[in-house]
Amino acid sequence: MSKNHPKKSSLIEMKGVTKEYTPRKQFFSKSQNKVLALNSIDLSIEKGEIFGLVGQSGSGKTTTGRLLVRLEAPTSGSIYLNGSPINRLKGASLKAYRSKVQMIFQDPYQSLNPHLSIAQTISEPLVVHGLGNTTSQREKVLHTLEIVGLSPGNDFYDRYPHQLSGGQRQRVAVARAIVLDPDFIVADEPTSMLDATIAIQLFKLLTEIRERFDMTFLFITHNLAAANYLCDRIAVIHEGHIVEVNRADKIIQHPEHPYTKKLIQVQPGFKLGGKRG
Repeated sequence: MSKNHPKKSSLIEMKGVTKEYTPRKQFFSKSQNKVLALNSIDLSIEKGEIFGLVGQSGSGKTTTGRLLVRLEAPTSGSIYLNGSPINRLKGASLKAYRSKVQMIFQDPYQSLNPHLSIAQTISEPLVVHGLGNTTSQREKVLHTLEIVGLSPGNDFYDRYPHQLSGGQRQRVAVARAIVLDPDFIVADEPTSMLDATIAIQLFKLLTEIRERFDMTFLFITHNLAAANYLCDRIAVIHEGHIVEVNRADKIIQHPEHPYTKKLIQVQPGFKLGGKRG
């Protein structure tokens, strides 16, 4: 699991992206100041890499992920997939984009519908995008369950989320994200609800999926140790600004920005099993 990958072309680019939110107006309040979540950020993610976005709560990292999967639109600036702008995609074009870009959410207990079986959960993207028939969809779901380590797939196919452990639920979330064979996956704090041992297992799974299918990941986390363990490159985000981007080892060994140094100081020991080698 080497981090030494030759430089590839950019799959995802963000150029001058700003995102503002207008808070709900309070009954007795006359002011309605906008909240600046992202301030003209530039970001480039290369094809085939696991790219880390690290910052504390409120830094803008989750907003970045939501913009990339088009759950929200930027206030200004442009986002590109393979050099093509995605800001104004609508209808069939937007649906096609969403088949190429998927998201793994933070909480496996809330991101899975408790009323849907594991089979229904994973096959839902196939149904939405009209891919295959009932037989081929079943085969695809079983195959995907095997890929994420829920084996044999038949043992999990008809279960429901409450019958699984937290780690197994997050593997189902990964399966749902990869079942469409996307180009790019945003993983938003996917291990924050898991203990360290299970988290490392999920890191290894994401790495195996990247290597096997040449998928590209944005790994969003507040945990610099986790990003150091998993990612090829890391961007540090602070108050809506990207303050530093570099190879993971460079970020850890030679941080340049004071905020990056602060993140390292508050997390002096990396206890996730060391760096990949």
